[in-house]
Amino acid sequence: MLWSGWGDPAEAAPLPDTVIGLLRDLLGVEPRGSGPVALEDVTVPEPEGGPAARRALVAAVGGEEHVRTDPEARIRHTRGKSTPDLLRIRAGDVTDVPAAVVLPASHDEVLAVLGACAEHGLAVVPFGGGTSVVGGLAPERRGPFVALDLRRMDGLLDLDPVSRTATLQPGLRAPRAEALLAEHGFTLGHFPQSYEWATIGGFAATRSSGQASAGYGRFDEMVLGLTLATPRGTLDTGRAPRSAAGPDLRQLVLGSEGAFGVITAVTVRIRPVPPVRVYEGWRFGSFEEGTAALRRLAQDGPRPTVLRLSDETETLVGLAQPDAIGSGPRESSAGCLAVVGHEGTEEDTAHRGERAAAVLRACGGTPLGEEPGRRWAGGRYSAPYLRDALLDAGALVETLETATFWSRVPELYAAVRDALTGTLTEAGTPPLVMCHISHVYENGASLYFTVVSAQGEDAVAHWTRAKHAANEAILAAGGTISHHHGVGTDHRDWYLREAGPLGVDALRAVKRRLDPDGVLNPGVLLPAD
Repeated sequence: MLWSGWGDPAEAAPLPDTVIGLLRDLLGVEPRGSGPVALEDVTVPEPEGGPAARRALVAAVGGEEHVRTDPEARIRHTRGKSTPDLLRIRAGDVTDVPAAVVLPASHDEVLAVLGACAEHGLAVVPFGGGTSVVGGLAPERRGPFVALDLRRMDGLLDLDPVSRTATLQPGLRAPRAEALLAEHGFTLGHFPQSYEWATIGGFAATRSSGQASAGYGRFDEMVLGLTLATPRGTLDTGRAPRSAAGPDLRQLVLGSEGAFGVITAVTVRIRPVPPVRVYEGWRFGSFEEGTAALRRLAQDGPRPTVLRLSDETETLVGLAQPDAIGSGPRESSAGCLAVVGHEGTEEDTAHRGERAAAVLRACGGTPLGEEPGRRWAGGRYSAPYLRDALLDAGALVETLETATFWSRVPELYAAVRDALTGTLTEAGTPPLVMCHISHVYENGASLYFTVVSAQGEDAVAHWTRAKHAANEAILAAGGTISHHHGVGTDHRDWYLREAGPLGVDALRAVKRRLDPDGVLNPGVLLPAD
């Protein structure tokens, strides 16, 4: 992955002139004088920790080659991929650089690394694909820490075709996991925007949600079992698909973001590879009208595999189809664009598609055919590359997401839009605020916002003020502080308020029992001691 941006540098593309003109005329964006610093020009401090700690780490992972302290490896494991993360790294700021990058190959080696770090006072940050956008890879701790890169733990450990389960290692990237499962005729069906780079362990640790969640479910709904390595030993969870044997300890691990332990194996539900995938576009006159249609399908069926709705602004700009940015709106794209997808056998997709179409028409929808759906599917992973191009052009662009019950969706939508628009406008950089419904449930939905404005004098501080205002609006309107990005450090203070004092005390007790020395991702999810 590009060290100062997202993904494969070969996939990056400059913005069309029409978009640069829009940024200038509508938002006052001025080009920056220079791009990111060169990798070789970044000054990295000497690694901390001492020779005894290094010897212990080398012994834990079986060789010097699996403990990296060279500048490039350490830079590439500095923070995640949020816009503030990228703005800082592009300026050469590596104040959060790890002292070493450690690459274990097994559960036992992870346990050994945790023991060595506890003994020598090193913090540990589990590192999968490095795609966190909520500060999940920058611990709040004075002193050295190591990045625990799980890339060597990238295998398919077991596949049970009768039960339709697979056990995967945490460092397995999603495309490789799909390829391994496809060899046996199965799919996980988990395709988030970070799909090309994120890992199985990261999906579990953050309660990830894929773009086909309406049909396949969230990742935490797919997980049947987990193995967790902690400084106090091993925690194994999940002996059956469901159980009444006390509280479900799987739920304690899911979403724990490396604060309680390191996930070393995940057993997941798998499904046969669908022979047919059909994605269609539908137009609705307003976001309110489209939201009502999505609710009908989510509650009464038939529920599509993919179900998304862009608001008027996102539809007009073309962000619903990132590869169409700058092409200009067409008459058929006025209003709000919904993408509806069905996967399965030819007979099943045709039957469900006809039934869903009847519901969508009854709710005021106009069919646009398969072309908008194909464009969405073709560009479904390209938005982060677009963000890099916008940053290069001098714009500030970032995303945030939340979720609530259907009855509260209008209030939450308005509250977050108003908070972002008001804060950034007051600071002299009026924004473009776009939103889409990305995941639906019988009882509610998620809202995913994209914000674009000029960067201002201090882009990181500028966005931080706006993000804090949006977080306050989310809690006040009854939303959750995160639907699928996670807590990290960016959402932590609001998560503590959402969980409540007693809930936080319970989580602290778990942290103390599993990680008594506080070496695991300090400051992420819970404040560091």
